[in-house]
Amino acid sequence: MPLLELHALLEASAARDPDKVALEDPARDTSMTYGELNQRADELCAALQDLGVGPGDRVGLCAPKSVGTVTALFAVLKIGAAYVPVAYDAPLARNAFIFADCGVKAVFVDEDLAEGLREEYAHSGLGDFITIESLKPYGANLCMAQASEGIEQSPPEAARNLAYILYTSGSTGKPKGVMHTHETALSFVDWCSEAFEPTSEDRFSSHAPLHFDLSILDIYVPIKHGATLVLIGESLGKQPLLLGPIIAERAISFWYSTPSILRLLLENGRLDAHDFSALKVVFFAGEVFPLKHFHALKRLWPHPRYFNLFGPTETNVCTYYEVPSDLPDSHTDPFPIGNVCSGDQAKAMDEDHQEVAIGEEGELYVTGGSVMIGYWNLPEQNESAFFTDPQEGQWYRTGDIVKQDKDSSFTFSGRRDRMVKRRGYRVELGEIESALYRHPSVTEAAVVALPDEDAGVSIAAFLTWTGEKKLSTIAMKQFCSKNVPLYMVPDRFRALDELPKTSTDKIDYQRLKTMD
Repeated sequence: MPLLELHALLEASAARDPDKVALEDPARDTSMTYGELNQRADELCAALQDLGVGPGDRVGLCAPKSVGTVTALFAVLKIGAAYVPVAYDAPLARNAFIFADCGVKAVFVDEDLAEGLREEYAHSGLGDFITIESLKPYGANLCMAQASEGIEQSPPEAARNLAYILYTSGSTGKPKGVMHTHETALSFVDWCSEAFEPTSEDRFSSHAPLHFDLSILDIYVPIKHGATLVLIGESLGKQPLLLGPIIAERAISFWYSTPSILRLLLENGRLDAHDFSALKVVFFAGEVFPLKHFHALKRLWPHPRYFNLFGPTETNVCTYYEVPSDLPDSHTDPFPIGNVCSGDQAKAMDEDHQEVAIGEEGELYVTGGSVMIGYWNLPEQNESAFFTDPQEGQWYRTGDIVKQDKDSSFTFSGRRDRMVKRRGYRVELGEIESALYRHPSVTEAAVVALPDEDAGVSIAAFLTWTGEKKLSTIAMKQFCSKNVPLYMVPDRFRALDELPKTSTDKIDYQRLKTMD
């Protein structure tokens, strides 16, 4: 009989092999067995009950990744509540908004942040937090705080059996909470088990922060199979000179991250100085992987299988593509996003919600077990995010523009919200970025568009530059004109030492717009 709750994965693995190492934290030189993890999660579950937390409640998490924070996640799940992780280094005002928005009953918070979070709540008139106790015995600088009754909220009527809420940037400027249940998460976890066949001998990286959807694969797939999870904390995760040795020395066999992190490892991780023979699978997701960087990585790591996993937070992963092992260096076309994951369905639709012909562009619609149940208390956005077909039910509109070939494989064309009209032409900003990556001195590229009174829209390109010569606007315009139509050539080019990133290691386009 299939397991219906995420914490049951831990309980089953702890029963099979309680002495097997479940978690390793290289930064703190700590580890925890399955038996210890399950026992300590039970203890924290009892502590939550003492605070009045029960089924259907939400519990916040505002702390760096550690064995303690993973223990806290399972404690929340065991009590029947949903966890709400935030970026601990984000502005406290943003985190306070998120916790108030979903009415958390309690928060696991880093002790160094507890007082600041309390002050932000009081300052914003959101209520109060009462710090209860230190949780240092659980392997982290954690304390547990109880929210005042003043911010209590009831879950939306549709929110049954919630497991977690992941907040993403919203179009209104306020974060929006993506609701996933145990069922939607397990649908994805079970597909991973089927597709990639991990074993108890495998060792998974946990590179993604807990508020990033990549963490769902990171945590629950190895826990299901009794494998070992190597925690890569937020600080360590962005230090390639330290990260390379960790991957090698900890014999990680499954690696998962954004392409940006793989590029950092490639350029600064001295990968040729370490033994990575344990690597079996490399997953990448979250953004396009420039081909020149992929080929360079493949030359240093020739033996793993490489998978492009695709899907917004709202769907977990909905399509996947395995890169052929014999892909020639001459291959320059972007990777497809591939075929639909088992249990889901997808199709490309036009603006009238009609399926487009093979080879034509349309918006990717997804339905199936891994799709979210909706956004927290945002009925209008839920209405626009889903399309209901009388025969086929509810489909999530991803906002991704795709083409489907005769083999049912999808190719990503761009984002609906990254397409602009310029001089009467439709321009996909991602296509300009792909062209810029062909320049030998460009290591990273990001393109933004802003309103312009004369041209309608103005396009600016931001680059990280490795060439000996300084970036020349004239030379770059000439280069672009050989790779894209003239109406797509950026108006301005600017070289930066580093492109700004979000807390999930993606390029921060909103910040770039303010820099232009």
